[in-house]
Amino acid sequence: QLQLVESGGGLVQPGGSLSPSCAAPGPRFTLDPYAIGWFRQAPGKEREGVSCISSSDTLTPYAASVTGRFTISRDNAKNTVYLQMNRLKPEDTAVYYCAAVLTLNVQAMCVLRDYGMDYWGKGTLVTVSS
Repeated sequence: QLQLVESGGGLVQPGGSLSPSCAAPGPRFTLDPYAIGWFRQAPGKEREGVSCISSSDTLTPYAASVTGRFTISRDNAKNTVYLQMNRLKPEDTAVYYCAAVLTLNVQAMCVLRDYGMDYWGKGTLVTVSS
C-alpha cells in the first residue's frame, strides 16, 4: 500500500516562505502514475484544494487564493512533490495534506469535495504569524 509523508511545515512570519514536500518512501512504491494534490484545512473550516499536478506534469491548477504565490512541482527521480509557498499570509495557516489518485482530471480532484482519493498523507502544520 502506498504511503504518503508530508514534511516541511512550521512557523513563519507573514511575507515569508515555506516549501513542504510530499514523498512516497521507497523503494517499493512510486508516485509516477498518480496525480498529486495539496489540500489544507484550518480549524473550523472545510478542507480546500490548494493545487494539484498531473502525472504528466503538464496540468497544475491552483486555488484563486494562492495563484501567483504558490507553485507545485514534482521530481519523479526523488518520488516527491513540492509546494513552494511565497508571500505567506495569516489566512494560509492550516494543516496541509497531500493526496494521490489515478486520474487524468486534476481540476476535478482539486475542487470536488467528494472526489475519491486513493491515498492521503497525515498532514504537516503551517502557521503564519508574527
